[in-house]
Amino acid sequence: MIVLWFALLAASLWGAHWGAEQVANVLKKLRAQLRISALAGGALVGLAAAAPEFGINLVSAIQGIGDIGLGVAFGTNVIAIPIMLLTAYVATRKERLPDHEGHAAHREKRVIAVSREAIVVQAIPYTLVVILVGVLTLPPAWQGLQPIDAALLVAAYLAYLANAALRNRPNQEEVRWEGKEALLAVGGVVALGVSTYLAVTATERIVEALGIPLIVGGLLITAPVAALPEVFATWKVCRRGEIDAGITSTLGDNAVTMTLALVPPALVGLSLQNVTLTALSVAFAILMPATYAACIWRTERAIGIAGFRRGQLAVFTVLLVLYLTLALTIGLRG
Repeated sequence: MIVLWFALLAASLWGAHWGAEQVANVLKKLRAQLRISALAGGALVGLAAAAPEFGINLVSAIQGIGDIGLGVAFGTNVIAIPIMLLTAYVATRKERLPDHEGHAAHREKRVIAVSREAIVVQAIPYTLVVILVGVLTLPPAWQGLQPIDAALLVAAYLAYLANAALRNRPNQEEVRWEGKEALLAVGGVVALGVSTYLAVTATERIVEALGIPLIVGGLLITAPVAALPEVFATWKVCRRGEIDAGITSTLGDNAVTMTLALVPPALVGLSLQNVTLTALSVAFAILMPATYAACIWRTERAIGIAGFRRGQLAVFTVLLVLYLTLALTIGLRG
């Protein structure tokens, strides 16, 4: 029976990401009309890309099993950056990439080139967002999430979005809106609602069958499965030569997950069932974007190209394996 629940979990998360993609198509056109750069646009389009995580948090909060949503939020935030970087590196090793200036030199130097603006537009602000989440959830005096935290999380996202949107605004692009896109977006919202409900239900049943805590199920089962559609999306976007969009959009998704997606459990109130595991997740969620920013800076200083060298990807891999090992050990000990 557990195999069927895993199949339902995978299918529901794919359905949720399909729905998110339909909404993202509308937000991408809105980004062009609002004169937000492609790099900064990740903060806006992240509203759709992180919709599955938001939906899971909403449903799990309503059902009184908020630990699943909290586990998914932290799990996807730690897992996403190293997985997307590794995917992007492999995707950009092909001999030719369309519309990607200097690709031959980047390929020869074994580097993924991204705009250095990713440091100040996304990496540093996102790191500050995660620090805020840690401050709101970990201190014993106010441990967990309370309704007041919801307002602070919304304010943090708006500040993140404003910082991204107001930098280096490009010329307005001509955009044509079609009725079909609106219908698909509505269908996407419906798909998100149904799919996230099924994902929470499947996770709950898997957790019961395995006899593990809810937060561990969200962290180590639902979150990795939820990342798979984004892996394919990153591959597709990078193969088109849109490296900045393929890599940096991950931080936009993560920022939404760590702010707006935590609003539902904050509104109903959520106590931490495993403080040590939550603290570990916060620490690694801070470490990943900080390492991300440091690698871009060091690569530019070393070879004159902002981005990530192949050896640096090994650092992310080690951090990911270390996190998963520690999370599994701590989580199963309860």
